[in-house]
This record gives sequence, C-alpha cells and structure tokens, in this order.
Amino acid sequence: MIKSYCMNPSSHTGWTRVIVEKPFGKDLDSAEELSAELGQLFTEEQLYRIDHYLGKELVQNLLVLRFANRLFLPLWNRDNIANVQIVFKEDFGTDGRGGYFDQYGIIRDIIQNHLLQVFCLVAMEKPVSLKPEHIRDEKVKVLQSVEPIKHEEVVIGQYDGYKDDPTVPDDSNTPTYASLVLRVHNERWEGVPFILKAGKALNSRKAEIRVQFKDAPGDIFRCKKQGRNEFVIRLQPSEAMYMKLTVKKPGLEMATEQSELDLSYGMRYQDVKIPEAYERLILDTIRGDQQHFVRRDELRAAWEIFTPLLHDIDAGKLKSVSYEPGTRGPQEADALSKRMGYVQTHGYIWIPPTLSKF
Repeated sequence: MIKSYCMNPSSHTGWTRVIVEKPFGKDLDSAEELSAELGQLFTEEQLYRIDHYLGKELVQNLLVLRFANRLFLPLWNRDNIANVQIVFKEDFGTDGRGGYFDQYGIIRDIIQNHLLQVFCLVAMEKPVSLKPEHIRDEKVKVLQSVEPIKHEEVVIGQYDGYKDDPTVPDDSNTPTYASLVLRVHNERWEGVPFILKAGKALNSRKAEIRVQFKDAPGDIFRCKKQGRNEFVIRLQPSEAMYMKLTVKKPGLEMATEQSELDLSYGMRYQDVKIPEAYERLILDTIRGDQQHFVRRDELRAAWEIFTPLLHDIDAGKLKSVSYEPGTRGPQEADALSKRMGYVQTHGYIWIPPTLSKF
C-alpha cells in the first residue's frame, strides 16, 4: 500500500525512505522471506532497518573510542584482552507482554539484534572511511567470522512466576534469560570469548560493555586477587565510561586497592541534552545516512549465527533453568562466565559521581 499510494512517481523529484522496525523475522528463513518481499518493492537505499541501540550515545562513541585514541589501538586484541561481556539487565518481568514475548524469547528480543550490534562495533576492524557502506562492510565481515555457537557455552533461564501469566503456556521453555559465548575466528580475536548476557526480572536495570584485560605479568604487589583492569562502557542508565585500575591505597602502607578513571556524562556534560536514540535515528533517515541501520546481508549474517541455536531451543534440546526474580539470574550463568576466564572483582563497586560530592 505504501508503494502503491505513498511514493512519488519515478518521474518526480524527491525521495522515499522506509523505516522498518524489528523483529526482522524469527529465524533465517523468515527474515530472508521478509527481505525478499521488501526487496521487490523498495531498493536497499530506501530501506532503513532500525535498531535503536545504534542510536545510543555511548554506542555511537565506540568507533571514536577505538579508532581515534592511540591508547586503545595496540591494546584491543587477543594479546591483552581476556574476555568481553556485553550485558543487558532489566529489573522487571514481561509485565503483561507474556503472550507476545513467549513467541520470541530473550535471544530474539535482545541478543540477536541489540547486543549483536554492539558486539559488531566492539569487534570489527577499522573501516576504510566513515561512509556508511564501509562501516557496514566491516560489521558483516566480523559476523561472518563468528564460529557456530556451542551448546555447552549457552545457559538459558526462566524466572519463577513467568508462567503465572495466563497468556503464557504452562509448558513454556521460552528463555527470559540467556548467557552465551561468541567466538571470532580471526587474527585479532582468536581465543577471546565474547559473553552476551540478557535477562528480565533481575536485580538491577543496566546495559553495559565490560572489556576485561589479562593479568599484569610479574605481580610484585601481589594484588591479582583484587581484580583485573576493566574498561566499562555504561550504555544505560547513568551513561559513563570508566577504567578500573589498581592504585596505591592512601596512607603510610604500600597497599593497593581498586579504583577508576571515570567519565560520567551527567557530570562532564551537565548542560548538554543527549538525544533519544529514535530521535537521532529518524534524523539520520531524513538526512539519508544509513550508517546506523542494518543492511540486508548484515541481517542475514546475524540470523545465520543464531538460527541453529534458536531451533534447538524451540525443539527442547536446551532447557531453561529456573531463577528467582530479583537475583543475578541462574547460577549456571556465573559459572559459565568463570569458565570463560572472567574474574569478578570483589569489594569494589562503581558509584556514579554526583555534584554533591564536590
């Protein structure tokens, strides 16, 4: 109907741009069917597949951080990074959306799109330029380098009380929590696990990227047990970037503790209004800039990664373990992160700075 009644005839000047909201199908076949039908009506230059995570300020900052700072260029690889976590947590359940959510689950709803887009920007190689096609070319390359997901590197969970929703089947295996490992088979990332975690009804609400570096060799301060260096990018709420460091504890003794170098946007940019993600992306559409939108081959590569796993979950080959609402999620997920080499810092909590402190 849009094609028939809302587009200018080709003889007229002007442009047509169609924003397509997710879900872009439920698996590879349905996504390809949707892409084929849209492709018969509109050119790829007219299609803007929107993922609002690509409109978030800190997500858009990833390319600048990685490729405009000499500090990160030699560090961002398998020689220095032990593991990467990309985390999405909500402190509420499906809240009346159970019937819809049960058709999709947390992997389709969050991980296959939002977290995978963040993964691309963390793991991709430097593009030739900032032209949209050059950036999207690199995202496709890194997606095509991802190895098949192993069942033993996946934990799925469902919070107690999820099936109390009358719109949810009593025998539902749909995960409301998932933690899984992506492995990139290339020179930069061979051997580095990327742990993608998302869940509902957890103990907090946040989305963040956590890049954990390897231990410093020759630990003369015997401070390894305190924790590793971590570069954390807090996407929401309280947008911030901070680097966890080991420093000398103030006082007479040569003791160490964990602290941070902190860039909190609420403090540093007090008079700046950070645009909403959709606000930014709709403006990009008006400008004809497709940099922060999903290309057809990128969508296909994303579904190729997740479709085998999703079909196995749908077939009951992987079972959701239960977890209590208001907790960190299944204990098996923490065990998976530990098995992947993640070292949790005990006794350190990042506290967003406030004006009252100064």
